[in-house]
Amino acid sequence: MTVSAPHPSPLVSLRDVRFAYGEREVLRGIDLSVHRGQVVAIMGGSGCGKTTLLRLIGGQLRATGGTVEVEGRDVARLSGSELYALRRRMGMLFQFGALFTDMSVFDNVAFPLREHTDLPAGMVRDLVLMKLQAVGLRGAAKLHPNELSGGMARRVALARAVALDPMLILYDEPFAGLDPISLGIIGQLIRKLNDALGASSVMVTHDVHESLAIVDYIYFVSDGRIVAQGTPDEIRASRDPFVHQFVHAEADGPVPFHYPAEPIERLLGGEGA
Repeated sequence: MTVSAPHPSPLVSLRDVRFAYGEREVLRGIDLSVHRGQVVAIMGGSGCGKTTLLRLIGGQLRATGGTVEVEGRDVARLSGSELYALRRRMGMLFQFGALFTDMSVFDNVAFPLREHTDLPAGMVRDLVLMKLQAVGLRGAAKLHPNELSGGMARRVALARAVALDPMLILYDEPFAGLDPISLGIIGQLIRKLNDALGASSVMVTHDVHESLAIVDYIYFVSDGRIVAQGTPDEIRASRDPFVHQFVHAEADGPVPFHYPAEPIERLLGGEGA
């Protein structure tokens, strides 16, 4: 695995970031950084705010407190045109791919090139074929999403996400629903494409073991806060109870198995809940 040397200033920086949906507080003072060339994973239980972090970085949401900076610019302070210009330098792999079902594989990958550039058709064709070649699916260019396996669809979505050679790639559960072979392929492609493009990647995922094999740094989120962080080696060696429970998929621990309730002994033989 090739790891690029970190740039002195992070490409993505979140400082004391807070966010709430109405009265429900989701993020409670998040601090994290992503340096150039890094693949960074954000892990945690369902509903802990991982995908919200991606939306804050991409500017779909605005923090209720703190700052979100990309390339040194406060995303919340960008004008509409500035935000769209920034997003053109980002790639996004949505959960389950989110391919356009009425378009061919070729047209799915060509879509961002046609939308955001004035490149001639011949150059678009060559770029699309190169991206599909990179994910091993040049021969599937004429197929439609309903003709693809889950793993193939995810690879097409990955080719689309890097079509514009982004500086930053965001991944929302890239391994969800994949068989072990497809999961391994996607993991290696994420690492290889990040390194080949000289990009940075932020990956929201539940898949601990595949992530530990490809990422440079990991943040664990629980109850809206960063509760642990470190390199893969540091995470493997961690004695932190939350990290240990998450990495080893233990049913009980800091994240309890039982939802809070009064002792069952008080209810048995009584009138019920």
